[in-house]
Amino acid sequence: MQTTVQDLDGRQGLWDVGVPPSGAVDELTFALLNAAVGNPSHTAGLECVVAGPALQLDEDRLVCVGGAATQATINGYHLRPGTVARLAAGSVLDVGPLDGPGMRGYVAVEGGLDVPRVLGSRSTFILGEFGGLEGRALLAGDLLPLGRQENLLPPATITLPILSNEWTLRVIPGPHGAPEHLTPDGIDSFFNTVWTIDHRSDRTGIRLVGPIPQWARTDGGEAGLHPSNVHDSAYPVGGIMLSGDTPVIVGKDGPSLGGFVVPAVTIEADRWLLGQLRPGDTLHLHPVTPAEAAEAMHVRRTWLGDLRQPQQHHPVPTPTPDRPPALHATTSTADLSNQPSRSGDTGHPTQPRRPDYPLQPAHPSHLAQSGSSPAYSIRLAGERHLLVEAGPFELDLTVRVWIHLLAEALRAEALDGVTEIVEGVRSVLIAIDSARLKPKQLAQQLVVLAGGLADPERVVLPAREVSLPIAFDHPLAHEAMRRYAASVRPDAPWCPDNVEFIRRVNDLEQRDEVFDIVAEATYLVVGLGDVYLGAPVAVPIDPRHRLVTTKYNPARTWTPQNAVGIGGIYLCIYGMEGPGGYQLVGRTVPVWRLSERDEQPWLLRQFDKIRFTPVSTEELARQRADIKAGRADLQVRPSTFSIADVRAIEQEAPMDIVSLRAKRRAAFDAERARWGA
Repeated sequence: MQTTVQDLDGRQGLWDVGVPPSGAVDELTFALLNAAVGNPSHTAGLECVVAGPALQLDEDRLVCVGGAATQATINGYHLRPGTVARLAAGSVLDVGPLDGPGMRGYVAVEGGLDVPRVLGSRSTFILGEFGGLEGRALLAGDLLPLGRQENLLPPATITLPILSNEWTLRVIPGPHGAPEHLTPDGIDSFFNTVWTIDHRSDRTGIRLVGPIPQWARTDGGEAGLHPSNVHDSAYPVGGIMLSGDTPVIVGKDGPSLGGFVVPAVTIEADRWLLGQLRPGDTLHLHPVTPAEAAEAMHVRRTWLGDLRQPQQHHPVPTPTPDRPPALHATTSTADLSNQPSRSGDTGHPTQPRRPDYPLQPAHPSHLAQSGSSPAYSIRLAGERHLLVEAGPFELDLTVRVWIHLLAEALRAEALDGVTEIVEGVRSVLIAIDSARLKPKQLAQQLVVLAGGLADPERVVLPAREVSLPIAFDHPLAHEAMRRYAASVRPDAPWCPDNVEFIRRVNDLEQRDEVFDIVAEATYLVVGLGDVYLGAPVAVPIDPRHRLVTTKYNPARTWTPQNAVGIGGIYLCIYGMEGPGGYQLVGRTVPVWRLSERDEQPWLLRQFDKIRFTPVSTEELARQRADIKAGRADLQVRPSTFSIADVRAIEQEAPMDIVSLRAKRRAAFDAERARWGA
C-alpha cells in the first residue's frame, strides 16, 4: 500500500543515463482527472496502490478521483469516480481500499501539488529516492503544498475508461522475433497465449505468467548462457522483454538498458492499461500494425484536446458543508482498513469493443552497409521508437564506436521530435514524439547520417581512467544470493554462490581466480543506465580478461546498491537497489550522486576506462560514506580510447586469446549441457 506524487510526462531526456521517466502509470485516467478539475495536463497529483490515503485541505478546492478508486468518500459519503466535487477546507477525502477491478487509484486536486521539481519533474521515483515528497511514499501527517489557482482551465466533463479483470493489450511485434530469436511457432504462441499477471509486478515492470518461450537458438553466445540474452540494448517503456523465460512489460520506473530480447512493444494509446493490471488478471497481447497504432493515438489526442475546448458546465456539487480550516495526509495507507465507508453506486461507462487486427510481423525498415559502416538494420520498437542494430550478434568494439558516432551525429542534428537517444552495445534506441516526427522521416535521416560517419577504426575518443575500490565477496552480495535462493529459484545453477558458478563456467581452478581477473582487467564503459542511475555496463578491453557467464533466469527481485556483477562478458555496477540479473562478485562506491550542487549526478561517462582496487568491507564502507557526503570523489585522470588500442592487444598475444576463448567456450557448453540435463 503506497501513495506517491506523480505528474503526467515524468522525466524526459535522461533515459540514456538510466533515469526512468516515472510519472503516472495510467496516463489516460490521470490526464482525464486533471481536465476534470481544470488543471493543465502537466499538473501533479496522487497515485495510490492497494489502498489510498485520507486527505484534508486547508482551503476549498475541486477534487476528482478515478482509476481503481471506486470506494472514495467525502466525510463518509460516496464520491463516484470521475465526478468533480468541491472539497471544503477541513473535510476528509478518504480514497479507501482499491479492491479491483484495476490496480491504481488517482486523485486530482484543483491547482495540483507544488512539490519541487527534481531533474525536470515532480514525479516520485522511490527506488532512486528523489522526486515527489522527499523521494518516498506518503505517510500519515505529511503536508503537501498546493499549487496556485491562477491560469487554470475550465473544468471538463469526463468519461473514464472501464476497468476489468480480463484485458487486451495492443502491441506492435518486434524489434526482436523470428527466426533470429524465437521460432515461428514460438511467435504464434506468444500472441495466442492468455497470460496471467504475476504478483511480483510493480512500477518497474509487469511480469507475465504463461508458457516457456520457444527459442530458435540454444544460447545468447557472448551475451549469456540463456537464449533470451542479447548484447545490452535499450528498452522502450511498454516494451515486453523476455527476462530468461519470463515476459516482463517495462514500466514507467523500469530500466532503460538491459540484455534481453524484446519481441513486442505496447502501443502508446494502450500504455495506460499497464497501470491497472492487477495480480491474477488475464492479458491477451493483440498485434496491430504501426498505422493502426498511430490512428489510435490520433483518436486519443483528439479526444483529450476536445475536453479542453470551452463547454457548458453544471455547478460542481458540494457533498458536505464547509468546516473551519484544518492537502494533509491524515491517515497513512496502511491504516485505511480501519476507516468507515458508505459506498453508493460505483458504475462505470462502457468500454467500446475492440476490433480484431491481423498479425503483422516486424520487418527491418532498412538494411544497409556502406563504406566503413557495418551492416545495420532500422526496426520499429513500437510506433514511437526506432532501434538501429549494427554488426553480427557478437561484441565488436569497432561497431560500438560506430554506434556512438551515429548517436552523436543525430544529437548534433537536433531534430524536432527526437526525445531520447540511448546507446547500447551494438544498437541505439531513438524515441520520438509521434505528433512532431514520423518514424519513416527519422529512418531516412539516419540513413543519410550513417553514410557520412568517420571510419571508426581511425577515431580517437576522449575518455578518462577511473579507479574504483571493490570489496569482493561483500556480505550484501551474498545476502542477495541468499534471498534469491530462498524465494525465487533455489535450484538455479548459480545458487548458492555466484562466484563459484563463474569459476565453473570459465574452467578456472580456484574461486579466487575470478577476483584476480576482475582486479587485473581494464574495463571499457560501453553503456550507461544498465539497471538505473548512471550504472555502467563495461567490457574488458583485453579479450583475455573477458569472463563468460549468464544472467539470472528469472531475474533477482533485489540487488544491493553498487553491487558489481558479470553477465555474458559484461560487467555492471548497479546504480541503486532494485532487480537485476548479473552474477554478483562484490560491491563498490556510488556511481550516482544527486545533490543541489551537482549539475550531473552520474559520475561515469561513455568510454571511460575502469580499474578496480580490492579493499576490505570496512574500508569500502568508509569510502562510500565519503563519496555520498561529497567529501571525496572518484579518482580520475584524462585518457583516450581508440580501436588501435584494441588492435595492439590482439597483436600482442593472438594465440593466448584464441586458446582462452576456446577453453571458456568449451566450459560454457559443458555448463549449458549440465543445465539442460
